[in-house]
Amino acid sequence: MRRDPPSPDTTGPEPHDDPAADQALDWFLTLRDGTADAATRAEFARWQARDPRHAAEFRRVTAAWGAESFATAVQELPAAATAAAPRRRPILRRMAGLAMAAGFAALALWQGPALMIRLEADHRTATGERATITLPDGSTMMLDTASAVTVDFDGGRRLVTLLKGEAWFDVRHDPDHPFRVTGRFTTVTVLGTAFAVEARDDRDEIILERGRVEVARRDGLGTPVVMAPDQRVVASAAGIDPVRPVDTRRALAWREGRLVFHDRPLSEVVDSLARYHPGYVILADRAAANLAVSGSYRLDDVTAGFAGLADAAGLSLRALPGGIIILE
Repeated sequence: MRRDPPSPDTTGPEPHDDPAADQALDWFLTLRDGTADAATRAEFARWQARDPRHAAEFRRVTAAWGAESFATAVQELPAAATAAAPRRRPILRRMAGLAMAAGFAALALWQGPALMIRLEADHRTATGERATITLPDGSTMMLDTASAVTVDFDGGRRLVTLLKGEAWFDVRHDPDHPFRVTGRFTTVTVLGTAFAVEARDDRDEIILERGRVEVARRDGLGTPVVMAPDQRVVASAAGIDPVRPVDTRRALAWREGRLVFHDRPLSEVVDSLARYHPGYVILADRAAANLAVSGSYRLDDVTAGFAGLADAAGLSLRALPGGIIILE
């Protein structure tokens, strides 16, 4: 079977600190079932030969899965396979299966939740990327930066699970099949509307642009909240907060490639822009954290946004290798 070789560090929403580690994981996932064809194996050999770290990282991945035997088998495969190759595939499949069963927890510790999301998601975006997707029922979904979802439209269901990040939905009207979006703490049910859900580690945030939605806790406790247009609600493990008004155009400006703020703390603005930057952003001057900031910032050049923030706050911006930005 022909497999497209992994691209060099653009496939995941949260790249590992070392691109070679990401590429090694991609190669492991590509080769694990033993069905890769000769061209893919030849590309794998060339990837290993380009940098000694590549082979070392691949060994690290396979060791984390408890699959050194798998790595040995891959190394022994000839770059140009003959007809004998298919007879090896069942053996490799068994080895890969045993490796996955034995070493999943170990690799999860290395890559953490990002790996789980990467394997589970049906749709995802990388840092700084946005994507518009037409769902099977004709509804539209737009994913913000570093976001991931699973979708289930089988048997009349219309269910989207937001694993991470933020998504906006323009839902096709179908009263016989309610459209549901599940976050970390809530389930949002609609019949036909446009709204956004953001899932963070500690809370869900729902913004209703038009129509009506019902927001309920996933654990079934409490009373569901019915929202009207231009309203916002935040939910956490403690429950659902009161519904509050929101400037929908400003709150959803990311769909047009901008973030807009009015009198928001500098730390909040920096954190929001940092979601679109592939490196780390550090606000070193904590005394400036609560400084009120207003402005409109382009998402295709967030570095310029950080420079503007630094200038407005009387700070300096220092850019370090590896995409690290320090405001001090």
